[in-house]
Amino acid sequence: MATEDGRLAAELATDAGRLLLTLRAARGAGRALGAEGDRSANELLIRGLRDHRPADAVLSEESADTAQRLSADRVWIIDPLDGTREYGEPPRRDWAVHVALWERGQLTAGAVALPAMNVVHGTDDPAPLVPRDGGRLRIAVSRSRPPALVEKLAVDLDAELVAMGSAGVKATAVLRGEVDAYVHAGGQYEWDSAAPVAVARAAGLFCSRIDGSPLRYNQPDPKLPDLVVCRPEVADELLAAIAPHLGPDPEPGR
Repeated sequence: MATEDGRLAAELATDAGRLLLTLRAARGAGRALGAEGDRSANELLIRGLRDHRPADAVLSEESADTAQRLSADRVWIIDPLDGTREYGEPPRRDWAVHVALWERGQLTAGAVALPAMNVVHGTDDPAPLVPRDGGRLRIAVSRSRPPALVEKLAVDLDAELVAMGSAGVKATAVLRGEVDAYVHAGGQYEWDSAAPVAVARAAGLFCSRIDGSPLRYNQPDPKLPDLVVCRPEVADELLAAIAPHLGPDPEPGR
């Protein structure tokens, strides 16, 4: 069902994506481009939220965190440029903009823009799941730092690992039928997964921590190191395969 917050999330993510594409076309490539993209997209999103939702709190990867959000009923959780490395390597397309709304304990709206693919996934208009072809399980994994856990799962499940960049791209790849699951262990924060999880849930995907426990947002410490996003019919098999590999410390990775 369409909501004002869902529409705003999609509009802001789209606008930030357009800015990033324009900046990339003008500046070329490299780390400096990524840093400028992070800063410019964050400024656009913060300005848009102040204009349209001035009473709401914001948690952003690119802004200083404050304790004020912990007592707020509504908190926007944003990643202005997810996949900064990929963004700085034209013509790579696997980077994203994340905009999500947390409201009294739940993610209630969100959007993931994939500007270089001309795609926006939003909670207002979730895409229908593409039917699974029944072949080998396909798991999205970081192209540069694949977690050891996922490499073990590939052996245990005879799964195919599909390398791609941004967390938002990997999570929404399940929606697009490019993979069946995205499994991550270690090294993420709430802004990495809030919008992808909001969008995935709206489309009927299964989302949890790697031990099957709920994903919780707007916590005092925004670190949220692991998650599973997958087609609902493979969730039990995937969690059962993960369980023997769980230990006290998450595997490092993206």
